[in-house]
Amino acid sequence: MGKAHDQPECIGIHTFQNGKHLQHDETNEKDLPSQECGPYIRSQLASMCARHTLARRLPITQWLPQYTWNFFLHDLMAGLTVGMTAIPQGIAYAVVAGLEPQYGLYAGFMGSFMYVFFGSTKDITVGPTAIMALMTQTYVLNYGPDFAVLLTFLSGCMITLFGLLQLGFVVDFISMPVTIGFTSAAAITIATSQLKGLFGLKGKTDKFLDSLVNFFEHIHEAHLWDALLGISTIVALLLMQKLRIFRVKGNPQGQQVSSARRIFGNIMWLISLARNAIVVFFGIGLSYVLYLNGHTPFSLTGKIAEGFPPFEPPPFSTVFKNETYSFVEMTSALGSSIIAIPLISILESIAIAKAFSKGKAVDATQEMIAIGLGNIAGSFVRSMPITGSFTRTAVNNASGVRTQAGGIFTGLLVIGALGLLTSTFFFIPKATLSGLIMTAMFFMIDYDVVSLLWRTKRIDLIPLGATFVFCLLLGLEYGMIVGIAVNLLILLYHSARPPVDMKWTVINGCNVLLVAPAQSLAFPSAEYVREVIVADCNLHRDESQQSAVIIDGANLLYIDSTVAKVVKLLSEDLKVLEVPIFLWRWPPAVTQTLLGIDPKMKPLFKNGPSVDLVINDLENCVRHDVEGLTDEDTSVSMMNGIHHVP
Repeated sequence: MGKAHDQPECIGIHTFQNGKHLQHDETNEKDLPSQECGPYIRSQLASMCARHTLARRLPITQWLPQYTWNFFLHDLMAGLTVGMTAIPQGIAYAVVAGLEPQYGLYAGFMGSFMYVFFGSTKDITVGPTAIMALMTQTYVLNYGPDFAVLLTFLSGCMITLFGLLQLGFVVDFISMPVTIGFTSAAAITIATSQLKGLFGLKGKTDKFLDSLVNFFEHIHEAHLWDALLGISTIVALLLMQKLRIFRVKGNPQGQQVSSARRIFGNIMWLISLARNAIVVFFGIGLSYVLYLNGHTPFSLTGKIAEGFPPFEPPPFSTVFKNETYSFVEMTSALGSSIIAIPLISILESIAIAKAFSKGKAVDATQEMIAIGLGNIAGSFVRSMPITGSFTRTAVNNASGVRTQAGGIFTGLLVIGALGLLTSTFFFIPKATLSGLIMTAMFFMIDYDVVSLLWRTKRIDLIPLGATFVFCLLLGLEYGMIVGIAVNLLILLYHSARPPVDMKWTVINGCNVLLVAPAQSLAFPSAEYVREVIVADCNLHRDESQQSAVIIDGANLLYIDSTVAKVVKLLSEDLKVLEVPIFLWRWPPAVTQTLLGIDPKMKPLFKNGPSVDLVINDLENCVRHDVEGLTDEDTSVSMMNGIHHVP
């Protein structure tokens, strides 16, 4: 597999990974704002077309030359195992999206094939996911399946564009609490939407509250056999998920393990991995046997379109319920989802890639290109939106995949199911699919994060709770926007009210207020810092004793012009109070910003190794002033606010 952490060749861009500056561009940053967009974008694209860049943008050229027969066997086993999970999940997620079941299979192979060529992480598997299905559902129910296909195409274009322009940093504005609140709310929404299928009910279940209302209004119409089969499916999946504990790796505690014990453990492990397929095929078999005997106690999936999807461009106009929609009308109806779904897709995929990277840097740009092209290609075969799947990626990793080639075998298995098994899928009980989906949602909810945040950073519970509640009440897109907005407000608050350590101490008989900002200062915090220093001086200074203020700038890596101006005003405030101020250990770059505002502030800066030396300078200055100063020295002393004690 190619190195995902190679430095991007990109003009005018400075790239940081793991806190380290990876590339210094020769272009002067100050000149960038004056450049025209056209030449800049052309230079970006020119750098992308360089030979070494193209090699990195096609990771298959890096791992294919080293491909071996051993790799092939591992990839074959992993790909087929993932395919056994992808087929039932694809059908289930198509149902969540309100599409016919075959759409889940249409979405299961093209993304896998594209990721083989463009993906940078061997473990990632691409296909439909629960969150993508839920976010697509509204448009399918209101406007028909063509909208889902067009959404796939537009999402792919946006994700690819984000990748080409290296805009992966955008997802950094979605914090961990917001992400967890979003995924937990999505899981609960999806799980409640499956109550209808689990109990054989009718009604509309596209939103959380609608699902609950529909469930309680129609609970008296529940079908006993559907409920029994659905609940049994959930129990069976949870039990089979535990079978992996029987697998034996190596010789635990130095004990020899018999071959029979190892074989048994491996069989249990395979059953655990293939549990989704097992429950689906069990449901098919049970329904078919009962059907042959004239019984249909379960609600069945029904007829699934046979054969392969047509290979054609995505629909740029459509007719639904005798109403014609043009491309402009379709995009207008899709609205914010054209941005929201790509962002969530990127977030899901990159988070999964980081989880399975095993300490290696993840090339976010390449992941976005791979997911984007997978969606674009998928839209030509009637796919719903796709992204990286955590469940199938975990199965892929556990199956010992060696390269991205495992996706080839997953895709081929899905194609085989489309060609040979669609008539069989007629007998899939809806309760089985609902039980499968609800079980998957149990593991999407992070139950421990609340106690973790309570112990570590309680304020993070606010964006988590806001995202979770508003996702349930308003929908996923609006809930995500609310969560990000709340998080940004908290960031702005911390920027406006930064932690400042202030304490009074006596040094060489001088009453000194030591001020140590814990972080760089920006304009929202400028007046606040000024006010607290002046207020503290008014409250605690002793007029019978020499006082001084020392601001330790060791943590100030950056200030803006507003902060610099306010520091000058602070010195004038303290001059009125006859309290001198010193700026101790301020970095050169920050010092230059202040001197740019007023060069006369130069005497305020002190870089001695200790505060004692700064106070000694004050005493020497006072002593010199008592002995008699020149007019020029007097003006400097007055600017520093030195109180001349007779």
